[in-house]
Amino acid sequence: MDELTLLKVRELEIAVRVWNPDAPRTLIAWHGLARHGGDFGEFARQLGPEWRVLAPDTPGRGLSSWSLYPAHDYLYSHYMTIARAVLDHFELERTAWVGTSMGGLLGMLLAADKDTASRIDRLVLNDVGPELEADGLASLASYFTVPHRFTRFSELETELRRHYAEFGIEDDAAWRQLALNSARRLPDGSWTHHYDPRIGEQFIHDTPRDLWNDWRAIRCPVMVIRGGTSTLLSAESIDRMRETRPDLVSLEVPECGHAPMLDRASQVEPVLDFLTQPMQTPTPSTTRTPWWRRLFGQRQAPAAE
Repeated sequence: MDELTLLKVRELEIAVRVWNPDAPRTLIAWHGLARHGGDFGEFARQLGPEWRVLAPDTPGRGLSSWSLYPAHDYLYSHYMTIARAVLDHFELERTAWVGTSMGGLLGMLLAADKDTASRIDRLVLNDVGPELEADGLASLASYFTVPHRFTRFSELETELRRHYAEFGIEDDAAWRQLALNSARRLPDGSWTHHYDPRIGEQFIHDTPRDLWNDWRAIRCPVMVIRGGTSTLLSAESIDRMRETRPDLVSLEVPECGHAPMLDRASQVEPVLDFLTQPMQTPTPSTTRTPWWRRLFGQRQAPAAE
Protein backbone atom coordinates (compact mmCIF):
# COMPACT_ATOMS: atom_id res chain seq x y z
CA MET A 1 0.00 0.00 0.00
CA ASP A 2 1.02 3.61 -0.52
CA GLU A 3 -0.85 5.21 2.39
CA LEU A 4 -2.71 4.17 5.52
CA THR A 5 -5.69 6.20 6.72
CA LEU A 6 -7.06 5.65 10.24
CA LEU A 7 -10.68 6.56 11.00
CA LYS A 8 -12.54 6.45 14.29
CA VAL A 9 -16.06 5.02 14.17
CA ARG A 10 -17.58 5.02 17.62
CA GLU A 11 -14.93 3.42 19.84
CA LEU A 12 -13.21 1.53 17.01
CA GLU A 13 -10.27 2.59 14.87
CA ILE A 14 -10.69 1.59 11.22
CA ALA A 15 -7.62 1.14 9.02
CA VAL A 16 -8.04 1.93 5.32
CA ARG A 17 -5.22 0.83 3.03
CA VAL A 18 -4.74 3.12 0.03
CA TRP A 19 -3.04 2.47 -3.28
CA ASN A 20 -2.41 5.21 -5.88
CA PRO A 21 -3.71 7.99 -3.60
CA ASP A 22 -3.57 10.67 -6.31
CA ALA A 23 -5.32 8.67 -9.04
CA PRO A 24 -8.28 10.31 -10.80
CA ARG A 25 -10.67 7.36 -10.28
CA THR A 26 -11.58 5.65 -7.03
CA LEU A 27 -13.02 2.32 -5.97
CA ILE A 28 -13.58 0.65 -2.63
CA ALA A 29 -12.36 -2.94 -2.31
CA TRP A 30 -13.73 -4.85 0.68
CA HIS A 31 -12.34 -8.20 1.79
CA GLY A 32 -13.91 -11.47 2.94
CA LEU A 33 -14.85 -12.75 6.38
CA ALA A 34 -11.43 -13.48 7.92
CA ARG A 35 -9.16 -11.56 5.54
CA HIS A 36 -8.11 -7.89 5.39
CA GLY A 37 -7.60 -5.10 2.89
CA GLY A 38 -4.02 -6.11 2.19
CA ASP A 39 -5.36 -8.87 -0.06
CA PHE A 40 -6.01 -6.24 -2.76
CA GLY A 41 -2.39 -5.17 -3.25
CA GLU A 42 -1.88 -7.07 -6.50
CA PHE A 43 -5.37 -6.15 -7.68
CA ALA A 44 -4.52 -2.47 -7.20
CA ARG A 45 -1.21 -2.86 -9.03
CA GLN A 46 -2.86 -4.52 -12.02
CA LEU A 47 -5.67 -1.99 -12.20
CA GLY A 48 -3.00 0.60 -12.80
CA PRO A 49 -2.20 4.17 -11.75
CA GLU A 50 -5.55 5.53 -12.93
CA TRP A 51 -7.32 3.95 -9.96
CA ARG A 52 -7.15 4.90 -6.29
CA VAL A 53 -8.02 1.73 -4.38
CA LEU A 54 -9.37 2.09 -0.84
CA ALA A 55 -9.36 -1.20 1.05
CA PRO A 56 -10.66 -1.00 4.64
CA ASP A 57 -9.89 -3.60 7.29
CA THR A 58 -13.19 -4.62 8.88
CA PRO A 59 -13.16 -4.43 12.71
CA GLY A 60 -11.49 -7.49 14.17
CA ARG A 61 -9.27 -7.94 11.13
CA GLY A 62 -5.89 -6.67 10.01
CA LEU A 63 -4.95 -3.29 11.46
CA SER A 64 -8.42 -2.26 12.65
CA SER A 65 -9.55 -2.42 16.28
CA TRP A 66 -10.95 -5.53 17.86
CA SER A 67 -14.36 -5.03 19.41
CA LEU A 68 -15.08 -5.45 23.11
CA TYR A 69 -18.72 -6.03 22.12
CA PRO A 70 -18.79 -8.52 19.21
CA ALA A 71 -22.57 -8.93 19.46
CA HIS A 72 -22.95 -5.24 18.55
CA ASP A 73 -19.97 -4.61 16.27
CA TYR A 74 -19.42 -7.78 14.24
CA LEU A 75 -22.66 -7.36 12.33
CA TYR A 76 -23.52 -6.22 8.80
CA SER A 77 -25.51 -3.30 10.19
CA HIS A 78 -22.37 -1.97 11.87
CA TYR A 79 -20.23 -2.68 8.83
CA MET A 80 -22.67 -0.50 6.87
CA THR A 81 -22.09 2.30 9.39
CA ILE A 82 -18.35 1.91 8.88
CA ALA A 83 -18.73 1.90 5.10
CA ARG A 84 -20.71 5.14 5.24
CA ALA A 85 -17.95 6.65 7.40
CA VAL A 86 -15.37 5.64 4.77
CA LEU A 87 -17.47 7.16 1.99
CA ASP A 88 -17.88 10.37 3.98
CA HIS A 89 -14.22 10.65 4.97
CA PHE A 90 -13.02 10.35 1.38
CA GLU A 91 -15.91 12.56 0.17
CA LEU A 92 -17.22 9.93 -2.23
CA GLU A 93 -20.68 10.76 -3.52
CA ARG A 94 -20.48 7.90 -6.04
CA THR A 95 -17.88 5.16 -6.32
CA ALA A 96 -17.35 1.66 -7.63
CA TRP A 97 -17.37 -1.20 -5.13
CA VAL A 98 -15.49 -4.51 -5.44
CA GLY A 99 -16.33 -6.96 -2.67
CA THR A 100 -15.08 -10.48 -1.97
CA SER A 101 -17.52 -12.75 -0.13
CA MET A 102 -18.52 -10.77 2.99
CA GLY A 103 -17.34 -7.57 1.30
CA GLY A 104 -19.60 -8.33 -1.65
CA LEU A 105 -22.63 -8.86 0.57
CA LEU A 106 -21.87 -5.56 2.26
CA GLY A 107 -21.76 -3.89 -1.15
CA MET A 108 -25.13 -5.45 -2.01
CA LEU A 109 -26.70 -4.08 1.16
CA LEU A 110 -25.34 -0.60 0.49
CA ALA A 111 -26.47 -0.67 -3.15
CA ALA A 112 -29.97 -1.75 -2.07
CA ASP A 113 -30.41 0.64 0.86
CA LYS A 114 -32.30 3.83 0.05
CA ASP A 115 -29.83 5.95 2.03
CA THR A 116 -26.69 4.70 0.27
CA ALA A 117 -27.80 3.23 -3.07
CA SER A 118 -26.95 6.39 -4.99
CA ARG A 119 -23.35 6.25 -3.72
CA ILE A 120 -22.54 2.87 -5.32
CA ASP A 121 -21.80 3.48 -8.97
CA ARG A 122 -20.99 -0.09 -10.05
CA LEU A 123 -20.87 -3.26 -8.01
CA VAL A 124 -18.55 -6.26 -8.43
CA LEU A 125 -19.46 -9.33 -6.36
CA ASN A 126 -16.57 -11.77 -5.97
CA ASP A 127 -17.96 -15.27 -5.39
CA VAL A 128 -21.03 -14.18 -3.50
CA GLY A 129 -24.67 -13.43 -4.22
CA PRO A 130 -28.14 -13.30 -2.67
CA GLU A 131 -28.28 -17.09 -2.30
CA LEU A 132 -25.42 -19.01 -0.69
CA GLU A 133 -24.91 -22.73 -0.37
CA ALA A 134 -25.77 -24.01 3.13
CA ASP A 135 -22.89 -26.50 3.25
CA GLY A 136 -20.39 -23.81 2.30
CA LEU A 137 -21.72 -21.46 4.97
CA ALA A 138 -21.62 -24.21 7.59
CA SER A 139 -18.00 -24.95 6.69
CA LEU A 140 -17.04 -21.30 7.11
CA ALA A 141 -18.85 -21.03 10.43
CA SER A 142 -17.31 -24.20 11.85
CA TYR A 143 -13.78 -23.14 10.89
CA PHE A 144 -13.80 -19.53 12.04
CA THR A 145 -15.55 -20.12 15.36
CA VAL A 146 -12.70 -22.37 16.58
CA PRO A 147 -9.38 -20.82 17.76
CA HIS A 148 -6.30 -21.95 15.84
CA ARG A 149 -2.81 -22.06 17.38
CA PHE A 150 0.47 -23.12 15.77
CA THR A 151 3.82 -23.72 17.45
CA ARG A 152 5.83 -22.69 14.40
CA PHE A 153 5.29 -20.17 11.61
CA SER A 154 5.77 -22.97 9.07
CA GLU A 155 2.81 -24.82 10.59
CA LEU A 156 0.63 -21.73 10.11
CA GLU A 157 1.74 -21.43 6.49
CA THR A 158 0.95 -25.10 5.88
CA GLU A 159 -2.52 -24.62 7.34
CA LEU A 160 -3.11 -21.52 5.19
CA ARG A 161 -2.15 -23.52 2.09
CA ARG A 162 -4.65 -26.17 3.08
CA HIS A 163 -7.52 -23.92 4.06
CA TYR A 164 -7.14 -21.44 1.20
CA ALA A 165 -6.25 -23.99 -1.46
CA GLU A 166 -9.28 -22.92 -3.49
CA PHE A 167 -7.99 -19.32 -3.80
CA GLY A 168 -6.15 -20.45 -6.92
CA ILE A 169 -2.73 -19.22 -5.70
CA GLU A 170 -0.12 -20.71 -7.99
CA ASP A 171 3.40 -20.02 -6.68
CA ASP A 172 5.34 -20.34 -3.44
CA ALA A 173 6.16 -16.63 -3.23
CA ALA A 174 2.47 -15.74 -3.23
CA TRP A 175 1.77 -18.32 -0.53
CA ARG A 176 4.62 -16.96 1.60
CA GLN A 177 3.28 -13.41 1.20
CA LEU A 178 -0.20 -14.60 2.21
CA ALA A 179 1.30 -16.20 5.31
CA LEU A 180 3.24 -13.06 6.23
CA ASN A 181 0.05 -11.00 5.89
CA SER A 182 -2.05 -13.52 7.85
CA ALA A 183 0.10 -14.28 10.90
CA ARG A 184 -0.23 -12.96 14.44
CA ARG A 185 2.14 -13.88 17.25
CA LEU A 186 0.66 -14.85 20.62
CA PRO A 187 2.17 -13.89 24.01
CA ASP A 188 3.62 -17.38 24.47
CA GLY A 189 5.47 -17.15 21.15
CA SER A 190 3.12 -19.37 19.17
CA TRP A 191 1.25 -18.23 16.06
CA THR A 192 -2.35 -17.76 15.03
CA HIS A 193 -4.41 -16.06 12.32
CA HIS A 194 -4.43 -12.26 12.09
CA TYR A 195 -8.05 -11.76 13.16
CA ASP A 196 -10.12 -11.68 16.31
CA PRO A 197 -11.34 -15.27 16.92
CA ARG A 198 -14.69 -13.79 17.96
CA ILE A 199 -15.54 -12.62 14.43
CA GLY A 200 -17.23 -16.01 14.01
CA GLU A 201 -19.90 -14.88 16.47
CA GLN A 202 -21.40 -12.95 13.56
CA PHE A 203 -22.99 -16.25 12.53
CA ILE A 204 -24.78 -16.28 15.89
CA HIS A 205 -25.75 -12.65 16.39
CA ASP A 206 -26.48 -11.32 12.90
CA THR A 207 -30.15 -11.27 11.90
CA PRO A 208 -30.95 -13.39 8.83
CA ARG A 209 -32.64 -11.52 5.98
CA ASP A 210 -33.99 -12.25 2.53
CA LEU A 211 -31.14 -11.08 0.34
CA TRP A 212 -33.25 -11.62 -2.78
CA ASN A 213 -35.25 -8.56 -1.78
CA ASP A 214 -32.01 -6.60 -1.61
CA TRP A 215 -30.92 -8.01 -4.96
CA ARG A 216 -34.13 -6.87 -6.64
CA ALA A 217 -33.69 -3.38 -5.19
CA ILE A 218 -30.23 -2.81 -6.72
CA ARG A 219 -30.23 -0.42 -9.67
CA CYS A 220 -26.52 0.07 -10.41
CA PRO A 221 -24.68 -2.15 -12.94
CA VAL A 222 -23.52 -5.42 -11.37
CA MET A 223 -20.83 -7.95 -12.22
CA VAL A 224 -20.52 -11.31 -10.46
CA ILE A 225 -17.38 -13.45 -10.41
CA ARG A 226 -17.61 -17.12 -9.51
CA GLY A 227 -14.87 -19.61 -8.77
CA GLY A 228 -15.57 -22.57 -11.02
CA THR A 229 -15.56 -25.00 -8.07
CA SER A 230 -16.99 -22.60 -5.49
CA THR A 231 -18.74 -24.21 -2.53
CA LEU A 232 -20.52 -20.96 -1.65
CA LEU A 233 -21.97 -19.61 -4.90
CA SER A 234 -23.53 -22.02 -7.39
CA ALA A 235 -23.95 -21.57 -11.13
CA GLU A 236 -27.70 -22.06 -10.60
CA SER A 237 -27.75 -19.07 -8.24
CA ILE A 238 -26.23 -16.91 -10.95
CA ASP A 239 -28.96 -18.09 -13.33
CA ARG A 240 -31.55 -16.97 -10.80
CA MET A 241 -29.78 -13.64 -10.36
CA ARG A 242 -29.98 -13.10 -14.12
CA GLU A 243 -33.75 -13.77 -14.15
CA THR A 244 -34.32 -10.40 -12.49
CA ARG A 245 -31.15 -8.79 -13.86
CA PRO A 246 -30.72 -9.80 -17.52
CA ASP A 247 -27.98 -7.17 -17.76
CA LEU A 248 -25.83 -9.04 -15.20
CA VAL A 249 -22.17 -9.46 -16.19
CA SER A 250 -20.66 -12.76 -15.10
CA LEU A 251 -17.19 -14.25 -15.11
CA GLU A 252 -16.34 -17.82 -14.13
CA VAL A 253 -12.77 -18.56 -13.04
CA PRO A 254 -11.83 -22.17 -13.80
CA GLU A 255 -9.89 -24.32 -11.35
CA CYS A 256 -10.68 -21.95 -8.50
CA GLY A 257 -13.07 -22.19 -5.58
CA HIS A 258 -14.05 -19.67 -2.93
CA ALA A 259 -12.83 -17.12 -3.72
CA PRO A 260 -10.72 -15.83 -6.64
CA MET A 261 -7.89 -13.61 -5.40
CA LEU A 262 -8.27 -11.04 -8.23
CA ASP A 263 -4.50 -11.08 -8.52
CA ARG A 264 -3.91 -11.86 -12.21
CA ALA A 265 -4.75 -10.35 -15.57
CA SER A 266 -7.33 -12.99 -16.50
CA GLN A 267 -9.41 -11.88 -13.50
CA VAL A 268 -8.56 -8.18 -13.28
CA GLU A 269 -8.93 -7.22 -16.94
CA PRO A 270 -12.64 -8.22 -17.18
CA VAL A 271 -13.28 -6.24 -13.98
CA LEU A 272 -11.48 -3.24 -15.47
CA ASP A 273 -13.57 -3.54 -18.65
CA PHE A 274 -16.73 -3.55 -16.55
CA LEU A 275 -15.62 -0.53 -14.53
CA THR A 276 -14.63 1.60 -17.51
CA GLN A 277 -17.14 0.81 -20.27
CA PRO A 278 -19.75 3.57 -20.68
CA MET A 279 -23.24 2.40 -19.93
CA GLN A 280 -26.68 3.58 -18.99
CA THR A 281 -27.86 2.76 -15.48
CA PRO A 282 -29.76 -0.52 -15.94
CA THR A 283 -32.97 -1.64 -14.30
CA PRO A 284 -34.42 -5.14 -13.86
CA SER A 285 -36.81 -4.43 -16.74
CA THR A 286 -34.00 -3.72 -19.24
CA THR A 287 -34.72 -5.56 -22.48
CA ARG A 288 -32.05 -4.17 -24.84
CA THR A 289 -29.06 -6.49 -25.26
CA PRO A 290 -26.37 -4.89 -23.05
CA TRP A 291 -22.89 -4.05 -24.34
CA TRP A 292 -21.25 -6.69 -22.13
CA ARG A 293 -23.48 -9.46 -23.54
CA ARG A 294 -22.29 -8.46 -26.98
CA LEU A 295 -18.70 -8.10 -25.75
CA PHE A 296 -18.39 -11.49 -24.09
CA GLY A 297 -20.75 -13.23 -26.50
CA GLN A 298 -21.92 -15.81 -23.97
CA ARG A 299 -23.67 -16.13 -20.66
CA GLN A 300 -20.51 -16.72 -18.61
CA ALA A 301 -17.10 -15.70 -19.84
CA PRO A 302 -14.40 -18.10 -18.63
CA ALA A 303 -11.14 -16.56 -17.49
CA ALA A 304 -8.11 -17.77 -19.41
CA GLU A 305 -5.35 -18.98 -17.15
